[in-house]
Amino acid sequence: MTEEQSPTYTDGRLSAPYALRNRDAITDALRQLAPPTGRALEIASGTGQHVVGFAKALPGLHWQPSDPDETRRASIEAWTRAEQSTNIAPPMALDASEPGWSQQHGPFDLIFLANLLHLIPDAAAATCLSEMANALRPGGRVVVYGPFLRDGKTTSDGDAEFDARIRSENPGAGYKDVRWVLDAWTNAGLSPDTPQDMPANNLLLSAIDPNQGDLT
Repeated sequence: MTEEQSPTYTDGRLSAPYALRNRDAITDALRQLAPPTGRALEIASGTGQHVVGFAKALPGLHWQPSDPDETRRASIEAWTRAEQSTNIAPPMALDASEPGWSQQHGPFDLIFLANLLHLIPDAAAATCLSEMANALRPGGRVVVYGPFLRDGKTTSDGDAEFDARIRSENPGAGYKDVRWVLDAWTNAGLSPDTPQDMPANNLLLSAIDPNQGDLT
């Protein structure tokens, strides 16, 4: 099998093949979960290929991309220009594993995160999950996509190898268990939804703020 090649752009856009591989499946799931209007935050937006697709598919939402990396924020801006997206705000610098950001940003009607939790230590992931909950507007929803443990176990040899490599390279990091994530949200006052199976052994986890309020 030949290695998948990424296109090269001269306008600042970065390209990640995995982002395009999973974008359609994630977008279909978000269509079922996202509110029709409001503010949406994407955490760790990376190249920006996800958010431009989401913005096109969910035009009633005003998207706020974010990433701690300056080069990736430049790529997000370049993708936004190239796609002529009018419902995407300029990307903001945000490390979602740092405590306190929910008090500085938001509230949001939807917060989305893909492929980050397994790459960071448990303590950082716990902070990220609680801050996501705190940044929601009443009635808002958090959504996380990625690989997870089920009952403490991986579901394929490839996942087991990848998880082991992450843990060896970054002590404290690694796949998080589905129940651990859902319990973190429950403890933060959210009501978890039933996990959704996604391609390539991934899952989509989500939870809603059960509090009622003025959602306008």
